[in-house]
Amino acid sequence: MTLTAQAPDAGVPTLVNASSNVGIRGQLKEIWTYRELLGGLVRKELKVKYKNSVLGFLWTLLNPALYLVVFWLAFDVLLDSRVPQFFVFFLSGYLIWTLFSNSIALGTGSVLANSALVKKLYFPREVLPLAQVGAAIVHFFLQSVVLLATLVIVWHDVSFRFMILLPPALLIAVALATGITLVTSSLNVRLRDTEHFVELGLLAWFWLTPIVYPFGTVYSDRISPMFRWGFERNPITAVIITFQRAIHNVTYFCESTGKVDITNCPDVKQVLPNEPMIWYAVQLAIAGVISLLVLYGGLRYFRRTSGDFAEEI
Repeated sequence: MTLTAQAPDAGVPTLVNASSNVGIRGQLKEIWTYRELLGGLVRKELKVKYKNSVLGFLWTLLNPALYLVVFWLAFDVLLDSRVPQFFVFFLSGYLIWTLFSNSIALGTGSVLANSALVKKLYFPREVLPLAQVGAAIVHFFLQSVVLLATLVIVWHDVSFRFMILLPPALLIAVALATGITLVTSSLNVRLRDTEHFVELGLLAWFWLTPIVYPFGTVYSDRISPMFRWGFERNPITAVIITFQRAIHNVTYFCESTGKVDITNCPDVKQVLPNEPMIWYAVQLAIAGVISLLVLYGGLRYFRRTSGDFAEEI
């Protein structure tokens, strides 16, 4: 269905639906045609989020800083994880996770939140969840200031060699988040509980990803095989550990001393896989294939189901 309308004098609201009879190339071309609308929606999201807020965009910087303090107290102080430079370790994984999770969490409700636009105007509905992804990307780069400041304060050495893997890792995270968001935002129009399921799903996904605990923790004897199974099949793990490898740049440490020097250490603990860069590139390639498949499926599913959004909202 491409268009449903009644004459203005009939007293019935006009409903404008998107066309579902286009291929993936036509779909992408149409989104590109409406790129100015997409940019405007991104700017709107950034302005509305901190409207009437005293601190404004400073909350973007305070959010990761506050989470950093909370998790540092919980894991490094109370649980005595002793991961060297925990501040850097946490932020290097948390910031990219925040981009990923916020894209999905906020994008899921994007169609319903813009129901007035959907009912009145024709435009590719994909720009609504894509605007949330775009806003999350902007926040990611703004929040990176906190990470850069942390690196300067603690004078931490990064791996410039592994930095070359960060752009593709970022693109993989964005592609995966976009594909999932397109599906959940469409489902949310028909099943309003979708947002709640997504919230719970992201919480479980967070703990299945090595963000606040080292990668090697999962391979200890006390971890259940079921948890390990889910961990190994988590596509975002490759992205997280790549960011940690490039920025935190610690593969092993001595648990008893909390130092990177493991000479004569009786209890060496793994933080990240001590593998060459090609190993990390292969993990990213696998995650990239999964992300592209999810993105393709999300685009097709969204376009196929978006034709009746105006009526179902």
